[in-house]
Amino acid sequence: MIHLTDTLSLPSVSLSGFDSPLTEDEVALQSMVHRFARDVMRPIGRELDAMSPEDVIAAQSPYWSAMQEAAALGLDPGLLAQIDSPAGRVESLIGEELGWGDAGLAVSIAAGSFPLEMAKASGKQELIDLCEGKIGCWVITQPDRGSDSINLYTKEMHPGTTQVKGNLTAKVQGDEIVINGQCAAWVSNGAVAQVALCYIAADYGDGFERDDCLTNGSAIIVPLDLPGVSRGRPLDKIGQRALPQGEIYFDNVRVPKRFAVAGKDDYHANLAATWSYAGTHMCQVFTGVARSAFELALAYCHERKQGGVPLMEHQLTRFRIGDMLRRLEMTRASARRTLEFARFSPQKHPHVTAQGKVSVTEEAMKIVHEAFQLFGANGTSKEYPIEKIYRDTRSALIEDGENYMLTVRLGLTASMLYQEGWTQD
Repeated sequence: MIHLTDTLSLPSVSLSGFDSPLTEDEVALQSMVHRFARDVMRPIGRELDAMSPEDVIAAQSPYWSAMQEAAALGLDPGLLAQIDSPAGRVESLIGEELGWGDAGLAVSIAAGSFPLEMAKASGKQELIDLCEGKIGCWVITQPDRGSDSINLYTKEMHPGTTQVKGNLTAKVQGDEIVINGQCAAWVSNGAVAQVALCYIAADYGDGFERDDCLTNGSAIIVPLDLPGVSRGRPLDKIGQRALPQGEIYFDNVRVPKRFAVAGKDDYHANLAATWSYAGTHMCQVFTGVARSAFELALAYCHERKQGGVPLMEHQLTRFRIGDMLRRLEMTRASARRTLEFARFSPQKHPHVTAQGKVSVTEEAMKIVHEAFQLFGANGTSKEYPIEKIYRDTRSALIEDGENYMLTVRLGLTASMLYQEGWTQD
């Protein structure tokens, strides 16, 4: 039905763009997280960006105060699920605000909760108590087992090959799991985490390899203060420097078998579910990052003059701003749709979540690139925050799965669905 009005006015708009009306609870939560992002994340993120990786994780680093204040917000997913919000929209609103504040800190906050969320999903109170109040990390990639670590189907490998077991392995021995090796330097929070959710190849007494050429595996929650755990140097990288990443070494680390949340029979299904959940955070965070770049460019184009008038008075600038806004709205829609599927579909799948991550980060990079261009030479100066946002966003095209590799997996999924009858009616 067409609803008529008597006067012409500008469209309704919120912090998150052209939203349908938000509930009072949604507005209150969004406002609270926005203040935290503006007053805590942005200034601390800029400060950490200029520091060495070693100083970022030092005892007196502002990183720790940011994490403490984030924890004080009380953004527990279980509590958020009780809020009346269409299809999990409140989770999207919060993730976007965190990304708007600082990409590196936003990823660190999200990754920090993975072990606790898995402990809650397992229903094991001992593991919940073990993870409560601690910074976590997700150990999934290894130096020789990057993209191979998330192979779910034999079709993802070349004929005649087997899945690489990697540099970090486990042996199940009686009531213990013994872990040896190292994870990749790219593990988010690897340099600071107190507990890890580890997905690693495992030998249950009959070797690592399954009949289908994939590896047996185990998902284990590992306290990182156990004997035999050590760290490498924190990673020095171009972007998201507020996110402490680094290697973790395991030398005959003995973990009680009861700390496992998935074993020989359900490892790959558990991995798929975790990946489906984890990837949605990247979508929300980099929607917020894209929004921050758009807002900076919009303000700059009203301030900077060329040809005697503000940049915004030039028709081409209006087109470029309009195109950025169009892409931002498309990015937000894709991010929310991906989260809805991952949270509410009866048959969620990580390759679906991954396509959302690819779409969001690719569009975010286009938005950030255009904002960078509008700043001209000023954009290359560290005086302007767009330079940092550009570096942060570029990392996202590889982070949490390199985008081309993830798109290959989506193509495989399309083929497998077709072979089961999809689109053939």
